[in-house]
Amino acid sequence: MAAMLGGGGEGMPLEQWFFEMPIVTRVWTTATVITGVLVQCQILTPFQLFYSFRAVFNKQQYWRLLSTFIYFGPLSLNLLFHIFFIQRYARMLEESAASVAHFAWLMAYAIISLLTIAPLSNQAFLGTTLSSTLVYIWSRRNPDTRLSFLGLLTFKAPWLPWVLIAFNVVLHGHWPKDELCGIVVGHGEHMIASDVGVWYFFNDIYPSTHNGHRPLDPPQWWIRLFERGALAAPVDTDIHAAGLNRDIAAPAVADVR
Repeated sequence: MAAMLGGGGEGMPLEQWFFEMPIVTRVWTTATVITGVLVQCQILTPFQLFYSFRAVFNKQQYWRLLSTFIYFGPLSLNLLFHIFFIQRYARMLEESAASVAHFAWLMAYAIISLLTIAPLSNQAFLGTTLSSTLVYIWSRRNPDTRLSFLGLLTFKAPWLPWVLIAFNVVLHGHWPKDELCGIVVGHGEHMIASDVGVWYFFNDIYPSTHNGHRPLDPPQWWIRLFERGALAAPVDTDIHAAGLNRDIAAPAVADVR
């Protein structure tokens, strides 16, 4: 299973694959699996987990601000696919980040943005949308990376979000609203209201023309929270591209037979 999920080389033990994941990705993956198991065992129900503005702010059910991002359904092939995308693309973004604090700041920014627009798009569960947003950001940062879809179709990384949408349309017969919203959020430089697109612009485009200045980098109090008092080293303007341009010739979607 670890190999199928892109966790490393053939024969890598599941335990080794798990503990080699960076911390934020590991926590998200673990929470997703545990939540799916608890729902499968009927200890929790989806009605306790979905995001509702009224439930959160009128009934003080604040756990819904996070539970909406860790429930992808009970144990199923669909959950397996989501785990694959979380541990692969979120992992590569986290490994290429300047620090854990920088990636956690990106996650926090994306989560807040998605919670803000969720009532407008009438979405109750936002995990797929967050995953799609991270896939989009990764694909934009790796424009020359070539991917293989089920071993049949080869394409460059920027096409990955659209290939996944086409796959869902063929598989389910309808347009996946969650993934479309994820692309809208991630593709914000073309959409005025997209916050994560603004993030992509100010962290990947803006610094190259402004002496490396990154206006959306995390504040020092946030960095100290994660680094336990250690100040972050200056971030090289090419750190994201350099960290991500590695050999990742793996399927865009796990080939399940």
